[in-house]
Parts: sequence; structure tokens; C-alpha cells
Amino acid sequence: MESRVLLRATATVAGISQLKRPIGAIHRQFGTGSSSFTAFAKPIGTIGEGANLISGRQLRPILLLDSPINGGDRREILKPVRASSAAAEGGDSAGEAKVGILQKNPWLVTGFFFFMWYFLNVIFNIMNKKIYNYFPYPYFVSVIHLFVGVVYCLISWSVGLPKRAPIDSNLLKVLIPVAVCHALGHVTSNVSFAAVAVSFTHTIKALEPFFNAAASQFVLGQSIPITLWLSLLPVVLGVSMASLTELSFNWLGFISAMISNVSFTYRSIFSKKAMTDMDSTNVYAYISIIALIVCIPPAIIVEGPQLLKHGFSDAIAKVGMTKFVTDLFWVGMFYHLYNQLATNTLERVAPLTHAVGNVLKRVFVIGFSIVIFGNKISTQTGIGTGIAIAGVAMYSIIKAKIEEEKRQGKKTA
Repeated sequence: MESRVLLRATATVAGISQLKRPIGAIHRQFGTGSSSFTAFAKPIGTIGEGANLISGRQLRPILLLDSPINGGDRREILKPVRASSAAAEGGDSAGEAKVGILQKNPWLVTGFFFFMWYFLNVIFNIMNKKIYNYFPYPYFVSVIHLFVGVVYCLISWSVGLPKRAPIDSNLLKVLIPVAVCHALGHVTSNVSFAAVAVSFTHTIKALEPFFNAAASQFVLGQSIPITLWLSLLPVVLGVSMASLTELSFNWLGFISAMISNVSFTYRSIFSKKAMTDMDSTNVYAYISIIALIVCIPPAIIVEGPQLLKHGFSDAIAKVGMTKFVTDLFWVGMFYHLYNQLATNTLERVAPLTHAVGNVLKRVFVIGFSIVIFGNKISTQTGIGTGIAIAGVAMYSIIKAKIEEEKRQGKKTA
């Protein structure tokens, strides 16, 4: 009897010890080296670990919840997942809504571009004229305009906004004539701004379409319709009326503005020959760099001795070093930004909108300059300026319609 009990106890203890065998022993019992079984037998781990591997596959923690935990409902566990998913969907919807607003209303972006173009242009003209009132050195100021813009372009290239486009010797030869005309037109415009009222300079520059038409007819050999020539008659008449009674008139300001018109006309001609695949931002950056190199020697020769003798010292004595330096910096920034923004704006619109935009810009500049500086103008000057601006508007609209008809004709052909 005792032996039977002893044998049963021994068997029970052996069974218990068999149950307590480590998992490694079980592996060895079923055969070592079975990687598939080992992976299967690997503990799954907790939900908080975020990722669980079963048979080499990664599973979302929620997929392991086959039964309620601690008496909780499975649907409660799924709520955070659904919430985060809904939040993600909501974020996507908001992003799509924002994009949709701009896509459905592109005029919002275009209108903003026009506003910033006009705003920067007006600020530049006002600040530029104020600088000339205490620092009448247009050659040096022209160099500062370009220098600040070039530094801005170099910094933009260094951070990849935009990415610098490569340039070779052939492209450089094409851009040099454009840059030279740009430099000459820029300097002579500033000479005119320094010599006469801003409003008068812009009135004279309203003749630029006349020079463009003449160059197209006699230089490029293009046939200009009689309607375009007739639309230019009010421009010539209006500028003549304004010039005869302009209180700030002097020949230096008048001739400089006229040279600027011719220079920018030839810049347009060379630009047409310099059409490349390079974007406008990079083209303008390269033109600014070349124009800066062109403008430095004349500034040194014409104004260098006067600047060293009393130019800088007089300006600093009048406004102080800090204001003098900051004025030059900001006028350069406004010059570059308004030119760059004008290019970007005009690329977004049709030729007719382009034409109207240019005319309205000149009206804005003339009006604001008269108000800010309190320039007194005669009745005849005011009437002449209005006639000239109206003629420019007529010319621009007619030309834009002609270009649009040509474009439609090419498409149908």
C-alpha cells in the first residue's frame, strides 16, 4: 500500500517537473534549428510596443485584439484609431480645400501680385526721390540699386530659391547686349529722376511705346498697322503739352528720360533675340550681375572724385550715417523686388491685362508722387499728362488685341 502511494507521488512530481520544462527544452525535443517554429514561438509582447512580429510580418496592435481586455468593449479600443484616422482625413480635406480655393479663384493670386508690384514701385519711386533730395548722385545710387539686387540673387541661389541655372559662353554673349541696354536705361532714368519731378519723368517715359513701334518698323522690319501709329499721336501730343509748361523742366532730365526710352526699346529687341529656356528669375539675376559690372566704371569716373571729396560727408551730415546706409539698402531692395515681381506678374496674365496693368502702374506712380512731394503742376501739364496716358492705354489695348489675333491664327493654322 505504501509503495503504491509512493509510486503515485513520484509520478506526480515527475509530471509537474515535466510541465515546468523551459521552452528551450521543448524546442530541442521537437528538433533544434527550426527557425519557423522559433519565430512562431517568440512572445508577441505588449500593445504599447507599437509593432509586433509574427512569422516575420508587422501587425498593427489593434489587429491582435481578438477579445475584450479587462472586461472592456473592443469598440472602445478602436475609437482612438478611428479618431486619428478622421483627423488625418480632416487634415487632407482642409489641405484640399485650401488648394481648391486658389485653383478656383486664380484672380486672388494675380491680384495680390499686381498689388505688390504697384506698392513696391510707388515706394521705390518715393524713396528714390527723397534720397536724391539730400544725395544727388544718380550714378552711384544706380550702382547701389543693382548691387543690393545682385547680393539678394546670390543669397537666393545659395539656399536654392531658386536653383541657379547654368550659363555658358554662348548664353552669356546673348545676355550681354540686353544687360548693357538695361544698365544704360537704368542709369539715365535715375539721372532724370534726380533732375526733374518724378511725375514728369514718368510722363516722358510714356513715349516708350512710340520708340518700340519705331524700332519694330525700321529696325526689325515688322509692319506696324496704321491704327497703332494713330493711337500714338495722343501720346506725343500729351507729352509735348506737359513738357512745355512743366515747372521742373530742364534739358538734362528730359534728354536722360528720352535716352532711357531708347535704351529700354533696344533692350526689348535684344530680349526677343535672347529667348532661352531659362526662367525669368534666373535671366533677370544674370542681367543684373552684368549690368552692375557695366555701371561701376562710369560711376567712378563721373562721380567718384565728388563723392570722396564731399558727397558722402554732406549726406551723413544731413541725415546721419544710419539713415543714409539704411535708405540706400532699402531703395535697392525695393528696386530689385518690384522689377522681379513685375516680371512674375506679367507672366501670369494675358497681353491685354499686361497692357492695362502697365498703364495703371504709371498712373499710380504719377499720382502718388504728386501727392507725396506736393509738386505743383500747371493745368496744361495735367491735361497733357492725361492725354499721354490715355494714348498709351489705346496703343496697349490695340497692340494686345493684334497679338491675340496672331496667336489665335497660329493655333487654327
